[in-house]
Amino acid sequence: MRRHITTLVIAFICAISMFLVPATAEETVDVVDTAVFQTLDRIETIVYGAPQSGGLLPRLSKAEKDVFGRELPGSLTERQTAIHDFLEKETATQPSLLFKLAVVEWAVAREAHPTWPLSKRVETLESITDGTATGGALSARIERMIAKTLPEGVLSTSTSLPATTIVKASLSKTLSVRNIKVDDKIVLKLIEDVIVNGNLVAPKGSRVLAHISKVKPPRSFGRGSEIDIEFDSLEALGPNFVLVKIGESAKKAMEADAALYGAAGASIAGAVLLGPLGLAGGFLIRGSDKQIKEGTIFYVETGDTANVSGYKIPGQISSIVTSGDISAPQGSSPVNP
Repeated sequence: MRRHITTLVIAFICAISMFLVPATAEETVDVVDTAVFQTLDRIETIVYGAPQSGGLLPRLSKAEKDVFGRELPGSLTERQTAIHDFLEKETATQPSLLFKLAVVEWAVAREAHPTWPLSKRVETLESITDGTATGGALSARIERMIAKTLPEGVLSTSTSLPATTIVKASLSKTLSVRNIKVDDKIVLKLIEDVIVNGNLVAPKGSRVLAHISKVKPPRSFGRGSEIDIEFDSLEALGPNFVLVKIGESAKKAMEADAALYGAAGASIAGAVLLGPLGLAGGFLIRGSDKQIKEGTIFYVETGDTANVSGYKIPGQISSIVTSGDISAPQGSSPVNP
């Protein structure tokens, strides 16, 4: 009897295993495939501005040839990891390629362009320094520009970014209650360099990331539209992401600049600031205007002190470093609501 029961139990376990093992293996493959595609999409977004079409291997091969001038050895995963880390992660001796490129852009044009694809950023720099694009592997072209413009090289230095550091950023596109929804990602552009003790932490043009937390269309009795923006992070050199928020220091800086430029403190962002400071930025759109215009300036501040990678500004160019010029507190590029 015991032998019969044991046989039945073993048979039951084997039967269950036939169904469980393939499902588990399939789920594992799906997770791996998703990670592989996500990494490649990120690589192509950096290099070309958007994910490309086609098979994994041809796409990876093209990115390698454009960045390095050749294919890398190793497995698919090893090759993807190598190019991704080269683009975005620093080593014990070298900063990432994106770090180097942002520093060169800042040294040449006093502004970085992280929203542009790598190819456009390099070609634009070459047009300024050489008069024309030179062609070839992107990494080699960046190193040539470093040799020409910053002969001492580009290295990173550990920098402590203090809490409540003021960050001023302008809206990259007009926000309308009709063209946004909750959870939409918003990109703003840094309008002044962030420099700490002679170290460049974030050049003008760096991204400030936010998202929409609430949208209300115009309501009855003349009540205006309402857009709530929650600020997330400043993309500093590295790239490193530093948490930012609307806080008391940001409010005071906004009021001081608004007074300097002859605007009411609450209207420097073209709206009335609502809600508790330090959480989200709520903006009540006044009158018939149903949008917050491109170029509108927002003031936020860093949260806790953060350790980031900075660039020690050489003495020969430190004397010509100037802060950003806020020519108008309110943007002037509307879209049709």
